[in-house]
Amino acid sequence: MKQPVAFFDIDGTLFRSSLLIELVEEMVKEGVFPSDVRKGYANTGAAWLAREGTYDDYLASIIVTFLQHIKGVHYGVLADVGRRVVALESKHVYRYTRDYLQELKKEGYMLIAISQSPKTVLDEFCRQYGFDKVYGRMYEIGPSDCFTGEVIDEYLISNKANIVERVYERHPELTRSGSIAIGDTAGDISLLKSVDTPICFNPNKELYNHAKKQGWKVVVERKDVVYHL
Repeated sequence: MKQPVAFFDIDGTLFRSSLLIELVEEMVKEGVFPSDVRKGYANTGAAWLAREGTYDDYLASIIVTFLQHIKGVHYGVLADVGRRVVALESKHVYRYTRDYLQELKKEGYMLIAISQSPKTVLDEFCRQYGFDKVYGRMYEIGPSDCFTGEVIDEYLISNKANIVERVYERHPELTRSGSIAIGDTAGDISLLKSVDTPICFNPNKELYNHAKKQGWKVVVERKDVVYHL
């Protein structure tokens, strides 16, 4: 029998924050990035906290800032800081998605993580939760093992449906039947459309409205209560 697959967005879906945001903040704290990099995302971050802007805009400004300042940084530095971030933050996850992962693992699902965070940090985070494959942003490394500031295969991570197709193309032992995906923002719509069972977890307004039109399952976790809407 072929193996079913479950695709999990990570930031905001399993992890209660964003690994990229935590990484950038730690890079600033440790002096790898200058403190004034926060100017690059201060306005969008404040707008998001005030519920006057979107999380996607905030994250986009974080990505731009990271790209601008990762150039010239040695891979080993990023890896070291990433390990410290994961050591501090790895237990800060949602109960619903954490427990659902464990259930699906027992049922024989292949578990695949997808995130806009750097794959180096993502690999470290996802290892302890039993993911079988991890897809994140990959950054080009030059001959001196320093980042060039360029993204590798950006077309893949910019549309998560592309990752779904790649997974099935490369793994004929997998089946589309019974496939599951969980995401939290409008950026996950293409992923959710690609599976049999889409689950919108703590969705933003755009994803929630789309989910209600499509009849998708919506789950919300607040404090220690899980609501199925």
